[in-house]
Amino acid sequence: MTAPTETPAVASSYDDLVERVLTGGYGPDPRTRRVSVAFTTRQAVRHAGRGSGYRNEVLSLRLAEAVGSCAVEPGELPDGAVEDCVGTDIARLLEHDAAPVRVAALDAYLAHVLPHGPENGARPCPLPGGTSLEKSRARAAAVVDLVGVAPGATVLVVGVVNSLLEALRARGLAYIPCDLKGGTTEWGEPVRTDALAELERCDAVLASGMTLGNGSFEPLRRSARRHGVPLVMFAQTGSAVLPRLIGSGVTAVSAEPYPFFWLDGGPGTVHRYGGTL
Repeated sequence: MTAPTETPAVASSYDDLVERVLTGGYGPDPRTRRVSVAFTTRQAVRHAGRGSGYRNEVLSLRLAEAVGSCAVEPGELPDGAVEDCVGTDIARLLEHDAAPVRVAALDAYLAHVLPHGPENGARPCPLPGGTSLEKSRARAAAVVDLVGVAPGATVLVVGVVNSLLEALRARGLAYIPCDLKGGTTEWGEPVRTDALAELERCDAVLASGMTLGNGSFEPLRRSARRHGVPLVMFAQTGSAVLPRLIGSGVTAVSAEPYPFFWLDGGPGTVHRYGGTL
């Protein structure tokens, strides 16, 4: 890995971040860095004691020692995307037709040149081993710690994770759940589908990194910044991408690179950036 010679400036937007990478602003020329391994991980989850579950799929790209990832809804990843990535340089992948490929490539590159650690602004937070639900709740507590609003405030949650809603409620926070899939939460609460329409009613936003892959991140970032509302990201998708946008509409990030908490029962780590703890 070749580190940048000086601390890179905060990018002003996702597109600005991509442009900085392509022009060498974060380290080595991405045309000289090729993906060696590409793979997908599919999961279906229903924790013991919960009445509902969910499914998703994650594209992951390995660049040297780093892995970058982007989650998608099952079946949305184009045929041949994995094969397209293997042996291909990062610069070409940043121009791929499929947004998940572009996001995973950017994530892999930034994880390679700016690995999660105190030297790059991260505060490691250990997660204990346990059942899938125990680990989900431990991860949720680490994420919600970054939402710096007082009890009684309302949080817009973009990308519904029931353990996060549970953790917010335990802290005396109200929430508005929002997800493109709609539906209801574990407790029968309606899930909104238009995050921007709900933002003015909220004191903070807690959003999934999946917004990077489905194209909803930039409108959300701009709207949160315009309204002066803190935007906290929980990121398996784009865990190395989103910390580079803190100060440009993103307030804090809980970064969780591959392997994710749900892959095994052992201890793990999330890396927290920004916020006040």
